[in-house]
Amino acid sequence: MVQSVCPFCAVGCGQRVYVKDEKVIGIEGDPDSPISRGRLCPKGASSEQLVNNPLRQTTIRYRAPYATDWQDLELDTAIDMIADRFVESRRNTWQDRDEDGRLLRRTMGIASLGGATLDNEENYLIKKLFTAAGAIQIENQARI
Repeated sequence: MVQSVCPFCAVGCGQRVYVKDEKVIGIEGDPDSPISRGRLCPKGASSEQLVNNPLRQTTIRYRAPYATDWQDLELDTAIDMIADRFVESRRNTWQDRDEDGRLLRRTMGIASLGGATLDNEENYLIKKLFTAAGAIQIENQARI
């Protein structure tokens, strides 16, 4: 048994994940969790399917603009594509000053909507990254 946290929403319900032969065989609420006290909603109770569903995607899939078929990508290729598009968008939408000459140093071409299943440290680092890049449209699902 491994203690974990449900990945579905911002509540952070505790889970007990039972593993046998390196395979998840069951998930139940963790009675030691001060948040959920052993209870799980239907989505949390079914989260075992996240790892055991035979239809689960385990590769990076990409569909080019106007293409009809998906193709598999290597992780490094996908990360390079994302980084290139991020930098290009920042470059193309950078606003250094407004029409009155006031300093802006921002981009309106990049926004971030974070997920509620990330922990505080991850959200802090995402906020720092996007702020350093000049984005001002930064939000998180847990706060909305």
